[in-house]
Amino acid sequence: MNASSDVRVVNGACPHDCPDTCALQVHVQAGKVIKVQGRADHPSTHGALCTKVSRYPERTHHPDRVLTPLKRVSAKTEPPRFEPVSWEAALADIAARLGAIAARDPQRIQPYSYAGTMGLLQGGSMADRLWNRLGAARLDRTICASAGAAALNLTYGSRVGMHLRFFAESQLILIWGSNSIASNLHFWTYANQAKRNGAKLICIDPRRTETADKCHEHLALRPGSDGALALALMHELIRNDWLDHDYLERFVDGWPQLRERALQWAPERAAPLTGLSVEQIQNLARDYGTTAPAAIRLNYGMQRVRGGGNAVRLIALLPCLVGAWKHRAGGLLLSTSGYAAPYKNNDALERPDLLGARTPRMVNMSAIGDALLRAEPPIEALVVYNSNPAAVAPENGQVVRGLQRPDLFTVVIEQFMTDTADLADYVLPATTQMEHLDVHTSYGHTDVLINEPAIAPLGQAKPNTQIFRELAAALGFGAEAWAQEDDETLARQALKDIDFEQLRANGFVPLPLPEAPFAEGGWPTPHGKVWADHPEIGLPDFVPNLESMETAPALATRYPLAMISPPARNFLNSSFVNVQSLRDIEREPVLEMHAEDAAARGLSDGAWARVFNARGEQRLRVALNGRARPGVVNGLGVWWRKFGVDGKNVNELTHQGLTDLGGGASFYDCLVEVEAA
Repeated sequence: MNASSDVRVVNGACPHDCPDTCALQVHVQAGKVIKVQGRADHPSTHGALCTKVSRYPERTHHPDRVLTPLKRVSAKTEPPRFEPVSWEAALADIAARLGAIAARDPQRIQPYSYAGTMGLLQGGSMADRLWNRLGAARLDRTICASAGAAALNLTYGSRVGMHLRFFAESQLILIWGSNSIASNLHFWTYANQAKRNGAKLICIDPRRTETADKCHEHLALRPGSDGALALALMHELIRNDWLDHDYLERFVDGWPQLRERALQWAPERAAPLTGLSVEQIQNLARDYGTTAPAAIRLNYGMQRVRGGGNAVRLIALLPCLVGAWKHRAGGLLLSTSGYAAPYKNNDALERPDLLGARTPRMVNMSAIGDALLRAEPPIEALVVYNSNPAAVAPENGQVVRGLQRPDLFTVVIEQFMTDTADLADYVLPATTQMEHLDVHTSYGHTDVLINEPAIAPLGQAKPNTQIFRELAAALGFGAEAWAQEDDETLARQALKDIDFEQLRANGFVPLPLPEAPFAEGGWPTPHGKVWADHPEIGLPDFVPNLESMETAPALATRYPLAMISPPARNFLNSSFVNVQSLRDIEREPVLEMHAEDAAARGLSDGAWARVFNARGEQRLRVALNGRARPGVVNGLGVWWRKFGVDGKNVNELTHQGLTDLGGGASFYDCLVEVEAA
């Protein structure tokens, strides 16, 4: 539609790894994006955008955009130097190198991608088809949410939950492991509406976040102790008979066994593990057991520890104990992606049939550092897109050493020269969301969205889909039907039982779902009930951190501070770190400390500190801003290494140990010591 004679307004969708999946209106003038707004007529976006995405014109037209293919001309251990090359030359050389490896053993080619875009087209599709056709190694995409996803699947049968908008009607909201103001803005709008209507908001988080500041109460538990807290809450709900016996009897499989386990977890047992007082646990249980409707907004920070999967299972059972699911404003929301799953036509997009009977190895992306250095047979080629592993992967000192291998051939498809691109053999220029077609589902609401290209690709940038089409052609697959389908064909294939013309005309389409989907059971498990005692893995339980006084006392004596690394408010993973206006707001990497911990180490506000463990070290500026609890330090991320102090970021210190379920990254399961730098 036209806003004026020379400004076009194009419907779009935010591509980033955020539950909000905002509907956008992109204003274009003379081939340039001049403004990006949230659509006022989209129910969950309601006209508002976060600070990050509102800067999309600056990001799209950034002077540092990679706009031509680049070939490395320096050693990987030297400061990076590249020279421009043609697309034809780059693709010919890349295809020759990959083709030679594939002829010997295609699983030595390792794709690496994640959620730089969540789009069904640019996030995979043509890339997945090529890897299947080649027989390249698989990638287990675990770095963010796999523990929580596995937990919901094992408990609810799928990743399902409350509808976002009904939080506005809740009388009690537990915001658990979520800094919603920074990372889930549109949920906060509904929570704030409930607060104005008299609801009580309680934040459960080791850090006193901006969200905690706005809640009635903040419970600063120790990292990794969420499962113990959930069990103690169950204990109190049982002891005081704050239970919905009817819901438990009809819709929870294994409730008697769970009851016996929970009765072993009196608040007196959980208190020293959580760092909360017995009274705090009892009061939280009373609030939750006696207030209806009660809702939990759970987020992924709390599952980034060894026991994260079991903790999510336990928290996900709490609404069943009190019958919260009977209300449309009660229950729990971690992810809604399971609602969209039946509508996603993954096989058509990804073409797993091209793999045939081959079974390539699977590499866990959370352990890519180990894989690059020690996999057998070795990884000989790495193709990175929609991710920046040199910055975001745990224990990234090992990741960088792996990327510096002279015998590793690395191709990075990117918009900017990230830390990973700096270590590539070839960098291929990719379009931004403003320049390509895509289709999106959400994990925070239940609408499907389309993203129309607002401007032509800048320079020589190409959509991921087109890059993989052309790479397929260079590898000799171009005449095959799967490699010839254009983006509109892919977009029309992406979804089942959704009217594509309606989607294109309106920009978004809601999925047809009941308001209170589990008021009468109907869970997406084989028997329609929630699994408390799962037939394959049994009951959930508290699983302590890999690095803690309980599990590794000698290590904890040497490194007595727990470190978590939540995102800086104005970054989204590593996607916006190079946007100068956002980096100016964050100023510099900081380490939030409690005043007692800082004083014990002779550190004052603004001092430089050395944060270290056996894996590495980093220098950070100390911030005594009241956000850290005793015994815990907060290293805000994820800064690109090149913008950090001494060319490092907080993932120098995190480890590659995996979660109990889902094989996820344990970023917040990390012990360190701090001293004056």
